[in-house]
Amino acid sequence: MIYLTGDTHGEIDVNKLFVGDFAKKQLTKADYVIILGDFGFIWENTPDEVEKTWLDKFDKLPWTTLFIDGNHENFSRLNSYPVEQWHGGKVHKINDSVIHLMRGQVFDIDGKSFFTFGGAKSIDAACRTEGISWWPEEQASYAEIQEGFDNLLVHNNKIDYVLTHTCVTEVCNLIVRSFGSSFYEPDPMTKVLDAYHSAVDFDKWYFAHWHVDKNFGRYECLYDKIIEVI
Repeated sequence: MIYLTGDTHGEIDVNKLFVGDFAKKQLTKADYVIILGDFGFIWENTPDEVEKTWLDKFDKLPWTTLFIDGNHENFSRLNSYPVEQWHGGKVHKINDSVIHLMRGQVFDIDGKSFFTFGGAKSIDAACRTEGISWWPEEQASYAEIQEGFDNLLVHNNKIDYVLTHTCVTEVCNLIVRSFGSSFYEPDPMTKVLDAYHSAVDFDKWYFAHWHVDKNFGRYECLYDKIIEVI
């Protein structure tokens, strides 16, 4: 089985995995929980005791944890892991039970295809310190974007599920309007996703980033909610 949920932000929002109905499920390492960005446990420039404790805990959990990157990740650390192939796409294997699904990849998991593209713009970047609490790699590189298009083409631009951290501009606008905010200004990452949206035929698009649980038809934003997709 495959489950999806939103940001964990390290210890801050991880407890949703250990309470409620989800905690009662009988899972195995062949089951996957995918965090849709801002995993946040690879954060310090040098692994600290908090990270070591949590990664050991994830390793002992009955399921396998997968995550795409958000905007609040230590990209210097993430990118220091060797790139490996896993289920048809590139990953950083943090340990045997925690795996980072890289950008622009297509994964075949349990007979379904997943296109992954993490990253988002930090609206609070000006209040953060580069290399300590903010990394410019939150924005996609040209190589990552092109690799995404190339991988989609291999699959005839047809995917079952799209997994991203933020979402296309139109849906981002719907979110901020739903909560009475001002008009959302498109940013480089939403424009990248707009381009993928124009190219790909998909069944469902899941994302996080906005700290709400909201369904918009083929698009669904997750935060605390944990859903089963397969």
